[in-house]
Amino acid sequence: MKRLLLLISVLFTCCAFSHAQNNINKTDLGEPASTNVSGAEYPRILPDNRVIFRIKAPNAQKVQVDLVKKYDMIKDTAGVWEATTDPVIEGFHYYSILIDGVVVCDPSSQTFYGMGRMASGIDIPEKGVDYYLAKNVPHGQIRQIRYYSDITKAWRRAFVYTPPGYDINLNERYPVLYLQHGGGEDETGWPNQGKVDFILDNLIAEGKAKPMLVVMDRGSAVDPNAPKNDKEPFMKRMIEGNKTLTDVFIREIIPTIEKEFRTIADRDHRAMTGLSMGGFQSFQITLSNLDKFAYIGGFSGAGFMMPGTEIKEMYNGVWADANAFNKKVKLVYISIGTKEPERMYQTVNNFHKELEKIGVKHVYYESPGTSHEWLTWRRSLNQFVSLLFK
Repeated sequence: MKRLLLLISVLFTCCAFSHAQNNINKTDLGEPASTNVSGAEYPRILPDNRVIFRIKAPNAQKVQVDLVKKYDMIKDTAGVWEATTDPVIEGFHYYSILIDGVVVCDPSSQTFYGMGRMASGIDIPEKGVDYYLAKNVPHGQIRQIRYYSDITKAWRRAFVYTPPGYDINLNERYPVLYLQHGGGEDETGWPNQGKVDFILDNLIAEGKAKPMLVVMDRGSAVDPNAPKNDKEPFMKRMIEGNKTLTDVFIREIIPTIEKEFRTIADRDHRAMTGLSMGGFQSFQITLSNLDKFAYIGGFSGAGFMMPGTEIKEMYNGVWADANAFNKKVKLVYISIGTKEPERMYQTVNNFHKELEKIGVKHVYYESPGTSHEWLTWRRSLNQFVSLLFK
């Protein structure tokens, strides 16, 4: 009997140890990324922000993960390849799998349009914040509309965020924010990578932002009748191309939104901003049409100063009289990440300093520790939206 009790005690202790060990192992293996497809256990984010990747490719000779840098994966006897990265900075990152030199998407990850193509993406949570996460608050909707452009002779698509209560408060009209994506991305960027609906939902629920519509359209527009000149510098070609986009916005996008949605259709209730390329576009479109916009922003991109340019001469001289401009425009907002590539940081920071010199009022924000990435732009949007239509 004593031997039986001793055996039971040993077995109980072993089971308890095994259970505790399993829990430790699960903790050590981190958590599946929120960007995984449903049911996928990998990629897994470890507590120190290293990431474990696994992919089954039994016939492959070499497999790598390309996330900031390339990591060689190791194959086990079942043909499953695995790699653990260095700690990855918080925020959203595109990545790819390379199988024998061929770039493919990770079948365990959701895909996002970025880098000029569909790519895998992983979201490393920003610790201690929840401004871009789903909360138990009233939620708005993101709707899709399509319209034909007589300027580009093609169908276009826009996504529109409508605030909570839009379909209930039928007599209410709303201000509008036009929100642009960056280069290599499209109109799906802000709804997917940017978490725009959660950011707006949470700010509105906390009383930190006015209920508003947010319009996210494509940041490219080509006039098929315009002459092509591929020999010009990229920035000059981009500025020239933005003239067509400006026409599309003023003559087609804004009228379409005001026809399809209940807007307050005046400049005091219209804003525009964007990230990177979209920031440059926003400054060009708004400053060329100050009769249409009173709020202007740019995240990691704003007014682009060509070498030798005098800032008071830019945009047909809108800053020649800073006092008059300050009275007319309710907000100019500029932001940049502190870890952005040096050229990008200097471009935006120098533009901010030039505005200071001539007395143009503006808000300047530096996102601490972030580069040219969605965490910089989520933070910027969170701040920008809270300043609108007040």
